[in-house]
Amino acid sequence: MGSLTIRNLDPGLKDRLRARAAEQGRSMEAEAQHILQSALSTPDTGKTDLGARIRARFAPLGDVDLELPAREEARDPPGFA
Repeated sequence: MGSLTIRNLDPGLKDRLRARAAEQGRSMEAEAQHILQSALSTPDTGKTDLGARIRARFAPLGDVDLELPAREEARDPPGFA
C-alpha cells in the first residue's frame, strides 16, 4: 500500500473531515480513504463530448430553437496578380 501526505490543509477543512469521520465512526485517515475511493471509483465522464456536457448543463433552462438563414454561395477568392 502507498501512503499520501497532504500538506497545508486548510484548518476548516481538517475540522470538517474530523467531524465527518466521527459521524461515520472512522478515523480521519479511514474517512479520507473512503472519500477518495468513492470519488475515484465512478467513471470519469469529464472527458466525454464537450457539446453533450454543455447541453446537459443548460437543458433545465429550456431548449433553444434558432432559425438560421440559408447559407449563401461562397464568393470567389480575390486575385493577387
